[in-house]
Amino acid sequence: MESRINPLAGHPAPPSILIDVGKLVSAYHTDVPDPTVAAQRVVFGTSGHRGSAFDRSFNEWHVLAITQAICHYRKANGIGGPLFLGIDTHALSQPACATALEVLAANGVDVMLAMNDAFTPTPAVSHAILGYNRGRLQPNDKRGTDVADGIVVTPSHNPPRDGGFKYNPPHGGPAGQAITSWIEAEANRLLEAQLEGVKRIAHVKALQATTTHRHDFMNAYVGDLGNVIDMDVIREAKVRMGVDPLGGAGVHYWAAIADSYRLDLSVISELVDPTFAFMPLDWDGRIRMDPSSPYAMQRLVDIKSRFDVAFACDTDHDRHGIVTPGVGLLAPDHYLAAAIDFLFQYRPDWEPSAAVGKTVVSSRLIDRLTARLARQLVEMPVGFKWFAGGLHSGALGFAGEESAGATFLRRDGSVWTTDKDGIAAALLSAEITARTGRDPGERYAALADEFGSPVARRVEAAATAQQKKQLAALTPQQINSTDLAGDRIESILSHAPGNGEPIGGIKVNTTNGWFAARPSGTESIYKIYAESFVGAEHLQRILQEAQAIVDAAISFAPSFRP
Repeated sequence: MESRINPLAGHPAPPSILIDVGKLVSAYHTDVPDPTVAAQRVVFGTSGHRGSAFDRSFNEWHVLAITQAICHYRKANGIGGPLFLGIDTHALSQPACATALEVLAANGVDVMLAMNDAFTPTPAVSHAILGYNRGRLQPNDKRGTDVADGIVVTPSHNPPRDGGFKYNPPHGGPAGQAITSWIEAEANRLLEAQLEGVKRIAHVKALQATTTHRHDFMNAYVGDLGNVIDMDVIREAKVRMGVDPLGGAGVHYWAAIADSYRLDLSVISELVDPTFAFMPLDWDGRIRMDPSSPYAMQRLVDIKSRFDVAFACDTDHDRHGIVTPGVGLLAPDHYLAAAIDFLFQYRPDWEPSAAVGKTVVSSRLIDRLTARLARQLVEMPVGFKWFAGGLHSGALGFAGEESAGATFLRRDGSVWTTDKDGIAAALLSAEITARTGRDPGERYAALADEFGSPVARRVEAAATAQQKKQLAALTPQQINSTDLAGDRIESILSHAPGNGEPIGGIKVNTTNGWFAARPSGTESIYKIYAESFVGAEHLQRILQEAQAIVDAAISFAPSFRP
């Protein structure tokens, strides 16, 4: 397994690799996907449909078909309240939002757009849905006439050439598999029918329609933040904070937060540029607004000594990255552990039954910590959709995933958001620092002393659709090995312990480590995650043997990338 780090990783992007925004938007409007080509069909991965207009995988036809399919889904399920529509700062998000509005207005759907067409973070949309539905929809209810749902137009941290489209049903979180499969099938049926059955009106008329309204996402969200984060203790401790919005949807939220709560919070940059030319390049020489990447976060890491704690969020602000003076950028699992340890000790109004939610590829240190906290551990497949129901009902106090996404309950134990909230997770790092006198990096170091200091790595490999299908269908019976890196294999999982759902691959556990292999839901790759409580050499051995185990089970041997 080779490390193929681009020599430009962590450095400014050369002009030659920046997207031509005009050509990209033109391709969105003019290029027509061919539904007989698999790569050009609507495909909902772990977080909505994503693609690029240049590849005919995210074009106007896709948005027309998906939006009409959502209208059909709403009608079939009696969802008659408003639809909250938010966008991020990717170049394709604004034209896609305009397309979606044309369809929604033609279908008579009440749409809530942001004031002044502002960018809207994913957590602000989830917050708005839950706020509207409070008292109208009880946890686990699936139907209701006057209930709201939402759409977020975002490909998350993907490169600037990409676009994305997510649907959040009335529980406020990412749509589950049954919903996305229904919408995907209906959207592809509409594509195959050359959009016959898609209703649409001109954008000017859609904006003027009586069903089109404005909603103050930012002030509603910012004004409520004090109910999930103790802003008073942050202010009184005079915590010096820095934030890099990475040119994303929350770019103007941070100044509002600082002003509203009188915090010492410096915004590194409020620049919005759809080429994202200001971003340091990621490991492979591409631009990604990934706050968990040490390369993409280089400019914030470079100034870490100026702050007690600093943070960043991705383009739709549902993911976080935490930077401390002593550690620099914390590994995502390290911060999740520090956050869990803090929350379950400093939220006295949470129910004793509130559990910890994590994905099957998150650190086992969280398992050990949860046991010490005497809380239930709920281990789910990858994808935040699996946590929405538990967050909505309050059964989960915290839910986090290894890719730096998390949310948690309000201070009083009621639901905050059911989608990932990078803003709240980032501000929690300041509350941890203020209340305990130690930043999250120092708090994690203490946890590592207590439970062991694991080392972890994720590697990726190119995979065809057929190879990904083989891996997703892998069963424990297909694994013939009895040992992994010198330790006896204790268990092999193909279903998540928390809900019994397939994990889309396998997870192999030993006393001192584990690995999991699963196909990506959004890219033509598969991933091996691994963790060792012994050390780096042991981790490397786990990865090598994991590759051999997977190769033997599904008979292909790709070359890996870090």
